[in-house]
Amino acid sequence: MTKTCLECNEPVVGRSDKKFCSDYCRNSFNNRVNKDAKNLIRNINNRLRKNWRILEVLNPKEKTKVSRSKLIEKGFNFSYFTSIYITKAGAVYYFVYNQGYLSLENDYYALVKRKT
Repeated sequence: MTKTCLECNEPVVGRSDKKFCSDYCRNSFNNRVNKDAKNLIRNINNRLRKNWRILEVLNPKEKTKVSRSKLIEKGFNFSYFTSIYITKAGAVYYFVYNQGYLSLENDYYALVKRKT
């Protein structure tokens, strides 16, 4: 019984567990199958990267205060962050990698940089 390539349906020659006729077909098949998941991950990583850059630009001295409107004006999206840190006093810091922000009164945010 001759096996056929999962990508191009050409005959597969070689090991009994071989599924593809070439590396090209193997890569094409896997890229097609994983396309949606890769796009989702890529889009989320791009959003996190943009948020991080905005915080980095607005917080050059590792600690500052900025308005919500300034963050939004720069394109910051509050839905994307990598971790949450809750202090003993109950303050909630949201972090995008090492750059964090804390909601203050009157639509202001404290920006901080976590020391690594």
